[in-house]
Amino acid sequence: MTKVIIAKNKIDCEHLLGQFLDESHFDTLIEEDTDCYLHSQDESNIAFKFRKNFFNKPEQEQAYAGLRDAAVATQNRGLAAGPKGDKCGGRDWVTEVQYRVLDYLSKIEPNNLGFDLKQDIERIVEVNKDAVSSRGLVWLAQEVKEAKFNWDKWLSKTISQKDLIQIAQDAKYVQETFISDTTYANVVNSGIAGWFDRYPRIPYGRATSYTQNYFEKFQLSFPFLQSLDRGFEELLPTRHAAQRAAADKIDPAFLVPGTVFTTITVNKTFRTAAHRDAGDFSDGLSNLLVLSNNGNYSGGYLILPEVRIAINVRPGDLLLVNNHEYIHGNTPIELNNDVAERISLVCYLREKMMELGSKEYEDHRFNYVECRRKNKEHPLQRKLWNGISPGMWEEQEWYDYLEKNGGREMVAKYHPEAYNKASTLEDLFG
Repeated sequence: MTKVIIAKNKIDCEHLLGQFLDESHFDTLIEEDTDCYLHSQDESNIAFKFRKNFFNKPEQEQAYAGLRDAAVATQNRGLAAGPKGDKCGGRDWVTEVQYRVLDYLSKIEPNNLGFDLKQDIERIVEVNKDAVSSRGLVWLAQEVKEAKFNWDKWLSKTISQKDLIQIAQDAKYVQETFISDTTYANVVNSGIAGWFDRYPRIPYGRATSYTQNYFEKFQLSFPFLQSLDRGFEELLPTRHAAQRAAADKIDPAFLVPGTVFTTITVNKTFRTAAHRDAGDFSDGLSNLLVLSNNGNYSGGYLILPEVRIAINVRPGDLLLVNNHEYIHGNTPIELNNDVAERISLVCYLREKMMELGSKEYEDHRFNYVECRRKNKEHPLQRKLWNGISPGMWEEQEWYDYLEKNGGREMVAKYHPEAYNKASTLEDLFG
């Protein structure tokens, strides 16, 4: 029989984000089949559905073999990686005080009259002196060293100036020159399998590096992931239908076959701090599953502090959880011998994958970037150029490349403006 919990409300736990959770953050530990809702027993209000021993042994063993190695040392897990140490790989963190002061100074305008600059800075320092920054920004060690940049001396000199325009320019210079534009977190073992959407530095849909390099190994996990999909459809049919409709907008080449999932986050013995997931399809649902080589570990309960509940997810269990809307994190994980591992998986559909074109179209985008990068005669060619430039996807160079390699029909489908411009000029000048 399935236990049903209907939470009356969500407790405000925003202050816990980025912090580790423990037994003080839950009252109820779930270790049996349970459904949990907020306010009423309706799919739209689902917090989680938990089922014990859902997956069979062969599915688990194959998934462990197929996904374990996707987890690698990384610093890109943000809040989930937990409170930061004093340094990040030898680099100093940008403190909350430093961030707030620079943000304030960079936005000063000439008409900001009738205020005391030094007094405002003192107020910012006082309010934020004990704040722990969760931004993951670091000072660029080499640039700081070469310029002999010292924060305290720079700040004292800067705020003693009277030229507000110059102060704002100086602050922006520090932001752009001495602070990395990449965010970092503690080093943890985590990675992704499956497929990923575009972002500015990689402007094409593609397989993750693990999937690209070890596809045959990745395939071992497919029966497990397909079983997960069936459980999702059975337990939450409305949510699954919404995610199925979203998946149908994506080229099947970017989906785990027979599922509504594009991407799998793989964590190896990684205790996540309090966070919410981002990037997953909000009208569907993500999940948390656990694999292990021998099960010789304890702890790792998933805590939802906003409803004061923890779930003991063990290998073979199924947890469908609204980790997009609910803050969650783990209790400590204790390994009982030297070879024990706890592999946790989150399988989801990345919302921005729906913005991609066909696999063939995305491959043309990749090849175009590579052609530009390798072309020593390209007018934009320079040292360390990655082939990417502002506005490149709205330029005739791209339209010509795509028409040559993908055909006029593909250009018309994804870039109708390429031909509309020409017809508009013809209309104007006859």
